[in-house]
Amino acid sequence: MAVTFSRKPAYAAAAPAEGGSGDLRAKLMAALSNPYIGASGAALLFLTSLATLVLITSDPHAGAPVIRLELTKIGATKNAPDGWREALSGDPAHEADFVPGQLGLSRDPFAPVAPEGGEATPIEGLQNLPPIPQGPGLAQAPIAGLTAPGPGGGPLPIIGADGRTAAEAYARPFTPNGRPKVSVVIGGLGLNAQTTRAAIETLPGEITLSFAPYAEGLQGWIDLARAHGHEVLLETPMEPADYPANDPGPYTLIAANRPEDTVRKLEWLMSRASGYFGLSNYLGARFVESDQAMTTFNAVLKARGLAFVDDGLASRRGGPIPRASADRVIDDELSAGAIDAQLRALENGAAGRGQSLGSGFAYPVTITQVRIWSAGLQARGLQLAPASALAHR
Repeated sequence: MAVTFSRKPAYAAAAPAEGGSGDLRAKLMAALSNPYIGASGAALLFLTSLATLVLITSDPHAGAPVIRLELTKIGATKNAPDGWREALSGDPAHEADFVPGQLGLSRDPFAPVAPEGGEATPIEGLQNLPPIPQGPGLAQAPIAGLTAPGPGGGPLPIIGADGRTAAEAYARPFTPNGRPKVSVVIGGLGLNAQTTRAAIETLPGEITLSFAPYAEGLQGWIDLARAHGHEVLLETPMEPADYPANDPGPYTLIAANRPEDTVRKLEWLMSRASGYFGLSNYLGARFVESDQAMTTFNAVLKARGLAFVDDGLASRRGGPIPRASADRVIDDELSAGAIDAQLRALENGAAGRGQSLGSGFAYPVTITQVRIWSAGLQARGLQLAPASALAHR
C-alpha cells in the first residue's frame, strides 16, 4: 500500500526589488529585521494565501495534508485474475465487475446479465444456492457506556462500569451445537464500495468482516455490516518486513517506535469508528516480532477491552486478551480452485482439532468462493462460527 501526501506550501522570503534610493532600501531592511514586523508580515501572508485558496477551491480544508492510498502491494498475487487491482480501487468509475456482468447487490447479487447481443450465462454454482438466513441484526453502535471521546472527538472503546467489554458486547452471539467449528475473516473492506457491499450482503452473518481504518464512511459500513448480522474487526496497519518500500499508511505501528507513539497511533485508529469487537492486523511481519511493540499493543487492547484476531503472523504471540490466529490464508493464490482447496483444508483442520480459522481478503473471487463453500457446511457436519467464538485468552 503506497501512500502519498500533499503538504502545505512553504513560503520563501521575497528578494528586495532592484532600484530605489539607498535610504529607502536601508529603512526597508531595518523594518524587516524587526522580529515583530517580520512575524506580523508572515502571518498576514499566510492568512492572505489561505483565504485565496479557500475562495478558489471553496474548501476550507484545502491546504491540509491529503492522504492518497493506492493498493499496489496487498499480498501474494499468484495467478491473479484480470481486473483484481481495479476491483480494489476506491474509484467507482474504474471498478472491475465482481462477477461477469453488473451486480444488482440489493436485489439479486448473482443474477446473470446478458452480454451485448447474446444470452445471459448463469454463474455456475451460485444461482441455485439457498438464500442467506439473515436473522436479527446486531445492536447498533455505540452501545451506551462503552465509549469515551478520543482524538478529534471520535469514540474510543472503554470497559464499562459493570466490567462489560467491547469484545463481549460487539461480538456476534454464538451457541455451539457440538460440531467442529470453522470460521473465516474477510479483510480489506471499506476501500471499495462494490466488494464491500458484496461481502456484507451475500455472505452469511457468521462470516466476520474486517475493515480498513482509512476507509471513507467507515462508521456507515460498520453499521451496515452489523445490521446484516456480521461482527466486525478494525484493521491495524503494522510494520511489514519490507517497510518503508511497502508502506501501510501514515498510522502504521512501527516496531522501533516509543511506546507512547504506538499508543497515540492506536488511539487515532481506534477512534475512527465504533462497533468492532477487536483489532486485526494488516501486514506486520516486523512489528509482531518485537517483544516491546507487542507488549505495548496488548496492554492497550486489554485496557480498552478488545480482542485481537490475526491472519497467522502473530500465532506465536499470546497475551492477556481474547486471541485467535488464522490457521491459513485462504487466498494466497487467487484462483477459485486454489481457494476451494484452502477451504477444504480448513474443514479438515476443524475436524481434527475441533475448530479452525481462515483469513482472506476482499477479492471478488474470494467472496464468491466463500459464499459457495459456506452454503454446504451444515450438510458436511460442520458449524460456521464467527471468529469471536474462537478467540480465547
